[in-house]
Amino acid sequence: MDSKITLAFDNDVIFKAKQFADKNNISLSRLTEFLFRKITSGNYSNLEDLPIADWVNMVSEGEAEYHRKPRSRKEIKKSYHERH
Repeated sequence: MDSKITLAFDNDVIFKAKQFADKNNISLSRLTEFLFRKITSGNYSNLEDLPIADWVNMVSEGEAEYHRKPRSRKEIKKSYHERH
């Protein structure tokens, strides 16, 4: 059974991920699911240990930045509506 989630990414990362997904005949949702499966399939102590690190770097540009600033549901909803 599929469930829906809302994620926020840098627009450039989304654009490149969509291009990558299109080239590989997979939806962006399934690509994201694939990445989550890889992350959750092992016992990794940090982000650099993930086996997909090199592959993700092919999709993105430069070093990954991990923003951990907590946002309220109101802020997330506002941000979503501003982009759509």
